Amino acid sequence: MCGIAGVVDLTRRSDADQLRKAVTRMTEPLAHRGPDDDDVWVDAETGVGLGHRRLSIVDLSPEGRQPMKSATGRYLITYNGEVYNFRELRQDLARLGRRFRGHSDTEVMLAAIVEWGLRSALERFNGMFALALWDRETRTLHLVRDRAGEKPLYYTRTGRVFLFGSELKALQAHPEFSGEVDRKALALFLRHSYVPAPLSIYRDVRKLPPGTVLSLRLDEASSLPEPVSYWSVSTAAERGVRQPFEGSVEGARAALDARLRDAVRRRLVADVPLGAFLSGGVDSSTVVALMQAQSSTPVRTFSIGFHEDDYNEADHARAVARHLGTEHTELFVAPKDVLAVIPRLSEIYDEPFADSSQIPTFLVSRLARQSVKVSLSGDAGDELFGGYMRYLMCEKLWRHAGWLPQPLRELAAACLSAFKPEQWTRAVIALNPVLPRCLHTTLPGDKLHKLAEVLAAASADEMYEQLISHWKRVDNVVISTAEPERHFSAATRAMTLGSLTSRMMYWDLVTYLPDDILVKVDRASMAVGLEARVPFLDHQVIEFAWSLPPELKVRGGVGKWLLREVLYQYVPRELIERPKRGFGVPIDSWLRGPLREWVEELLAEKRLRTEGFFHPEPIRSKWAEHLAGRRNWHYYLWNVLMFQAWFERWR
Repeated sequence: MCGIAGVVDLTRRSDADQLRKAVTRMTEPLAHRGPDDDDVWVDAETGVGLGHRRLSIVDLSPEGRQPMKSATGRYLITYNGEVYNFRELRQDLARLGRRFRGHSDTEVMLAAIVEWGLRSALERFNGMFALALWDRETRTLHLVRDRAGEKPLYYTRTGRVFLFGSELKALQAHPEFSGEVDRKALALFLRHSYVPAPLSIYRDVRKLPPGTVLSLRLDEASSLPEPVSYWSVSTAAERGVRQPFEGSVEGARAALDARLRDAVRRRLVADVPLGAFLSGGVDSSTVVALMQAQSSTPVRTFSIGFHEDDYNEADHARAVARHLGTEHTELFVAPKDVLAVIPRLSEIYDEPFADSSQIPTFLVSRLARQSVKVSLSGDAGDELFGGYMRYLMCEKLWRHAGWLPQPLRELAAACLSAFKPEQWTRAVIALNPVLPRCLHTTLPGDKLHKLAEVLAAASADEMYEQLISHWKRVDNVVISTAEPERHFSAATRAMTLGSLTSRMMYWDLVTYLPDDILVKVDRASMAVGLEARVPFLDHQVIEFAWSLPPELKVRGGVGKWLLREVLYQYVPRELIERPKRGFGVPIDSWLRGPLREWVEELLAEKRLRTEGFFHPEPIRSKWAEHLAGRRNWHYYLWNVLMFQAWFERWR
């Protein structure tokens, strides 16, 4: 895992020293991604400069340094990530006559590209990566991102300079970079808590989409080319639906076990200490169980705990670790430890990012880094195997209400909205003595109003989009922008995936996972120089998961059914079966308590008007309602706060 950056001076007026200084200036802010080494390669004749910050994981010797030149001298590469099957590829290449001077996966990647060409080599790579490859023969710069989007890559053209880097701060460090906030991206951020690819928070700065190659030819660089796909989730999903797994349930369980075991085994390759995050849930427990099953020594596992019972999973993680026999480390954090991270968020995430689980993710990464340099993670199990409760909720809601004509659903929504949330809350609480205990809930009026927001949706797809959106009418909040295109319907309209659950899982796999979950894990882990690896995102696991019939994923109102069946071979069912919890912190109460002064400063009406991004009225109104305890608006407010904090840091 590393940090990369580079520049192409399309005027070719920069000399070697100027190029080197510019690239060095871009790689310096990425030192946290690669604290072990750094280097720069430049070619003044073509105006190309490549930079690298190294986190040494495989082949710690100088032979693994980057940027690295191919044995033929044709290619230069700067690369972030790991190709897990490089040893098998090395054997194949050796049989074809290729010779190697070191033992790094980078050298094998270059040899593979020389032998088979870029596209064919990419199809052979099993791993996570973002790379820049300079082809000296064709004078072409290729930018490439891995299939699932585990590793980030931004790029832009500003004037006659083309820039790229692992994080926005690398681009910002170039003297010709000029960032203007993209209000469309800001509107989408308020809706989703992240800026969806290919947009970034800056106008004309793009994220390279997962599974694509962007090829910039110097002789044809008058405009930016479009990225070209070499692998896509949509193709894998549609092929899986067309050609479903047709074996028995036991056969499916055995096949999934084998693929996951292989994916975990590949991710155990490292020349440094290695461990895993463990929450005690289905996904992380499966990863750790398969690690321990293939290890002759106890696996190192890491968990953090909270003193607030609603957010604490440390006891569950400890029980799983004890059963599997891992070398377990846990840290209970106090509110002051968590609150101390908040001022750092806009530095760690140099683009507005508002998934509050970013805080515990950073804390557990920092804990793990004290003992290991690589940690496996259980992310992506929900998206691949139907684990989110919102899938069940949306299916159930549409099944019960979708058959009604939309005008009737709109009328029902209007009736629910006719009374204020506090009025509904008082009425429901008054009925609590005669209601079953399972219907007792906090802020019932708040939940009924949220139900009204999604009930009038025109389709099941639109209902899901509304369900996962925070600010619903962003044009009422962001100044001088129209409501952005409704991405969920556009992305799934042409899909032949059949069930609503499959469409919801697909949507999350191509948006929420790479733009939220993987961003969170990458930035939190790299902020402390830790490499995080995600076995569920092995492309062979993804392809197999899409071939599984929906009833093997969600059965009897339980998500991840088949994945649980795999896990229960290693861990007793009673250690796992419990209500699902998110990995979060009590932001809602902290906004009213220890964070109140910080909130008041960032959301001050005068400040909002002066900065000119937001209409203050809807924000101030939600803040007043949240402060009074009448509504829980913490998701909405946290989005605005994270933008405000980011703007304060990076303006």
